[in-house]
Amino acid sequence: MPEAPLTLPVLIRTIRSARTQAEERELVQRESAKIRGAFRGDEPDTRASNLAKLLYIHILGYPAHFGQMESLKLMASHRFHEKRIGYLGAALLLDEKQDTHLLLTNSIKNDLLHPTAWVQGLALSTLGSLGSVAMFRDLAGEVEQLARVGQPSVRRKAVVCAVHVVRKVPDLIDVFTRLGEHLLTEQNTGILHGAVMLISEMCERSPQALDRFCKFVPQLVGLLRNLVVAGYSPEHSISGISNPFLQVQILRLLRILGKDNEDASDAMNDSLAQVATNTETTRNVGNAILYETVLTIMGVRSTSGLRVLAINILGRFLLNKDRNIRYVALTSLQKLLQEENSAVQRHRATVLECLADPDPTVKRRALQLSLALVSGSNVRTTTKELLVFLETCAPELKSDCASGIFLAAEKFAPSKRWHIDTILQVLTMAGSYVRDDAVPNLIHLIGGAKELHGYAVQQLYKALTQDISQQPLVQVATWCIGEYGNLLLDGSCEEVEPTQVDPEEMVSMLERVLQSHLSLPGTRAYALTALMKLGTRLQGSDINRIRSLVSIYCSCHDVELQQRAVEYNALFRKYDHLRASVLEKMPLVDKTGYAEEGSEKEQNGREAAVAPQILEVAPVPSDVQQQDSGQVSDLLDLLGGPADPPLAQPTTPAVESFLDFLGDLKAPASAIARMIVYEQDGLLVEFSMDRPPLEPTLLLITATVSNRTPHDVAGFCLQVAVPKSFQVELLAPSGSTVPGQGGPPITQLIRVLNPKKLPLRMRLRLAYTLPSGALVQQIKEINSFPEAAWK
Repeated sequence: MPEAPLTLPVLIRTIRSARTQAEERELVQRESAKIRGAFRGDEPDTRASNLAKLLYIHILGYPAHFGQMESLKLMASHRFHEKRIGYLGAALLLDEKQDTHLLLTNSIKNDLLHPTAWVQGLALSTLGSLGSVAMFRDLAGEVEQLARVGQPSVRRKAVVCAVHVVRKVPDLIDVFTRLGEHLLTEQNTGILHGAVMLISEMCERSPQALDRFCKFVPQLVGLLRNLVVAGYSPEHSISGISNPFLQVQILRLLRILGKDNEDASDAMNDSLAQVATNTETTRNVGNAILYETVLTIMGVRSTSGLRVLAINILGRFLLNKDRNIRYVALTSLQKLLQEENSAVQRHRATVLECLADPDPTVKRRALQLSLALVSGSNVRTTTKELLVFLETCAPELKSDCASGIFLAAEKFAPSKRWHIDTILQVLTMAGSYVRDDAVPNLIHLIGGAKELHGYAVQQLYKALTQDISQQPLVQVATWCIGEYGNLLLDGSCEEVEPTQVDPEEMVSMLERVLQSHLSLPGTRAYALTALMKLGTRLQGSDINRIRSLVSIYCSCHDVELQQRAVEYNALFRKYDHLRASVLEKMPLVDKTGYAEEGSEKEQNGREAAVAPQILEVAPVPSDVQQQDSGQVSDLLDLLGGPADPPLAQPTTPAVESFLDFLGDLKAPASAIARMIVYEQDGLLVEFSMDRPPLEPTLLLITATVSNRTPHDVAGFCLQVAVPKSFQVELLAPSGSTVPGQGGPPITQLIRVLNPKKLPLRMRLRLAYTLPSGALVQQIKEINSFPEAAWK
């Protein structure tokens, strides 16, 4: 005797009682087979119950596609409970990709014309969620007719369905324009709410509809005023606020109608002020209305007093205990900073207090806004607070904080000494998290402040004796010791009480840096050069000690250090008479084009990395070089091209003599027009290109990645491939997270060697993670480089 089929309640209990996944899978397969057999036998009495069980199985994630046709059959049934199950099955099992979807139109049309309101409601709900373009074009007239006349429940669903029609097929806006005008006089709040949504969608998608509905601004303002002053209504009030959902929708529509419209904005100013001052903020409902009011005030051409009121509302949000409200306020203030800087500056103290928030997302937003609020008038106090935050913040925030302080100090420093002290504090607290250009920028700053040489070398030497783990700090300190070590030996300093350092102690400190396992190859290169420069100011046993230290690295595994040591050793053995003149103090190297680049920063609202060309150029850490080289090698054969032998990777300036460590003193590069290479998902990737005149085959490309969305984009990775006749080197980026709108962009340097001066072709592979969590990978081929980049 065959086993009887299970009812839906029994099936649910049985599946829930399954102890293992295998037992559940066996039960589902057995029941699915019974359902499939019943469908084949065309048993109309059990079709609805079998489809209900199949839908439950589908919700659990098991295949249920064989129930599509049964859903269509039940939709055509004359029994309401069967029709309801059929519509539910269609909503769950069908979409526009299914061929069966085309059969829905006739059934839905028949039910739209059905005399029963329940059946019409089923058809409207399904049409709104499943309707295709063709289906909407066929049934738009019926939807418009049901929205005009009929029972309120059907009209409300018809208006919501019309909203979906307008979103999917903007060409049908003309069908619903008169309907929107008619529904604005509706007394039923549900239908009125849908009408405001419908008008908003039409105005966003059609300039003609926008012009047409601008004349209804006084009517909308009257509706909003009535809602604000209305008393308590048990049907529509939430937390003592009358119909907050309708208020929010009206505010959104007013924002659309008042954008770039002076007359409409003037008509709504008084009502917006009334909403902003009379809405209670003790509950989240009131905060939602106030937030929409702020967006509307800032989105239309409102008066200056009203805009200040909106900023003050956001300032009150910062004091709210709800972290979500504080996050929304910080994000909104950052967007409004450019337009209302003075009003936002009044809340700077409250923003800085948010840096102590335990929520990491609120803390990150507060940091971004605090950095954006730095100006010439508050740079000292704000930077002091940021330095306190930098000392205790999480590691993932140290990089952004350090970079922001660097940019603020460079732009608003009141004096060179304050600038140097600030950068030294950052290097001491977060040296491992600073940008790649921090070291050369600080060296150039110290070199240009002749009156502060003694003070800088004293402070750096003191910091070096306390900690040698912060590599950028060690690099700057060793460079200064090499250049201005005589000031330490003489103990000359006018800024602070001078400390005279013994020559042997100074050499021991540099030896400690060379032998430390924490030192990177670039740091050891700085230390070797510092020893050589000190050798011109010392005598006797100290010279022999320096010579022995240098000779140790003549057999170093690191090629850069080995070459440097061999050349320095040659200075001792063969060219000792030239050693003093070769190792003289570095002259101040001017940042060519610095002023022009600074003006471009202000115009673009971004800070570009300007690396001074000086004697010591710290190489990229070896682990980063290996990682980037491995990534690029995976792309080398993507473009193909002639099978020319690859050229040697340029790691040092091309100067043939043993004095090639001076080759970094190059002439300024010629600028080439900036080009946009990628623009998608709110990300903008731009290439700015330079060709050094002394190396015509070398092209330096600075990739700048900025974010136009309010949310951060994490995990950004850029890889580059070129044909085999070229050679490419991809340096480490300034970061992997692209901050949201208003934050600093990330930069990455690309070196392309083109010995044959062929037209440049390049393929990019971009990978990043959207705020929604979706991983995006794109490949972009560029063939439109200007001739100036390669010819």
